[in-house]
Amino acid sequence: MLILSGRVMTYMSYASSTSVDQGVPISGVMVSGNDIVPTDSIRNSLSNVGFRSGSYIKGNTLVTTKRMVPLSEAITNAQQAVQLTTIPGTEITPIVAANVQVNQQTGVVSVSVIEDFNNITISGVNGTL
Repeated sequence: MLILSGRVMTYMSYASSTSVDQGVPISGVMVSGNDIVPTDSIRNSLSNVGFRSGSYIKGNTLVTTKRMVPLSEAITNAQQAVQLTTIPGTEITPIVAANVQVNQQTGVVSVSVIEDFNNITISGVNGTL
């Protein structure tokens, strides 16, 4: 009886789904390599580029609520946006490299970042620190 009701529920959910295939929705963002810049800040940068809930991949195109962008261009824009992500409350951008990969079958966006503090100049009250 349970197997039969499970199959009926599966059929009903399939039958009630939309018949238009929009593509693969962006299902999540995985961030690695960040020590100082918060993960939420990096995710916000990706969201601003278009990799957010409600967007989807159709072929080689990222479709958002506002526009359609070639996926390669969206990935390049995402890498640049992640590199410009600052430490909250400052203007310090420690991310020197970012690698953004999108799995077109699952919709998962993977971001690997490299942070480097050697080239950052921080000035104190007197102009030196």
